[in-house]
Amino acid sequence: MDTPMQVCVTGASGFVGGYVLEALRARGFTVRALVRRAGRLTPRTGLTEVVGSLDDPASLAAAVAGCGAVVHLVGIIAQQPGATFTQVHIEGVRNLLAAATGAGVRRWVHMSALGTRAHAVAEYHRTKWAGEELVRATALDWTIFRPSLILGPGGEFAHMLKAWSLGTAPPYLFMPFFGAGFWGQSNANGLQPVYAGDVAEAFTRALVTPASIGQTYDLGGPEVVTWRQLHAAASLAFRGRHKLTLGIPAWYARLLLALGLPGLPFNADQVQVSQEPNCGNRAPLTRDFPDLHLMPLAEILRRCAGGQ
Repeated sequence: MDTPMQVCVTGASGFVGGYVLEALRARGFTVRALVRRAGRLTPRTGLTEVVGSLDDPASLAAAVAGCGAVVHLVGIIAQQPGATFTQVHIEGVRNLLAAATGAGVRRWVHMSALGTRAHAVAEYHRTKWAGEELVRATALDWTIFRPSLILGPGGEFAHMLKAWSLGTAPPYLFMPFFGAGFWGQSNANGLQPVYAGDVAEAFTRALVTPASIGQTYDLGGPEVVTWRQLHAAASLAFRGRHKLTLGIPAWYARLLLALGLPGLPFNADQVQVSQEPNCGNRAPLTRDFPDLHLMPLAEILRRCAGGQ
């Protein structure tokens, strides 16, 4: 397989996108980054911004022109007018696939999510699945990654963990999670937090790893933890000691949503996703990327806390 030296990246101005840009450039790729507004990215050698969006075929055609590969990172966790799960995860993928196919792009690396499946309860997961199916139906040489919770400096969730640990954001006195059971204190479901830099490295290595073509990989870190364990590790990293962690009953969160209370900092899909396991089978990833060493959680949190 010829190395695609120019890569179109969507979501380049986002949290994971920044890590992906650096990983691609470190391996000698040049990048055409699709951005909604000019000047979103720090000027760099080998980086070209293309202003556009997933619902604008002309801008997509410009973004993929001359590229040998597409790295598609765009996804949302909350809907808003003009950017619903269907519009972003399905229609956006369909539009970009059409542009890539029309431009003769051969390689596609796709960001999905653990828990994605056809009959998922959460619309987030169902639309992610539909997007995957569109990719699998093409003649492109595709690879799909399904990460668990992505953590790293600059990430929104790492910022929330720090704020909860230090008591600078609601609920101030404790670190919250959505728990099962009447009192909400059960949190048996595991997750595998993965370092954003490792996600970027996996995406970049896939471009030069023929064995990854036609494969879908679960992408989780080396440890499976509960939400309570994650919060305990985070509070140690950010404040040097444990902070009280309490579950908010998932049924109560759903009740608040059903009442339509304004200003709630979560949505129904986020509550649902939190009640499902978020860990996967790392064997295929280890098989095809034997030199990809995934960062332990304690080191991820140390970096998030400013240790490096």
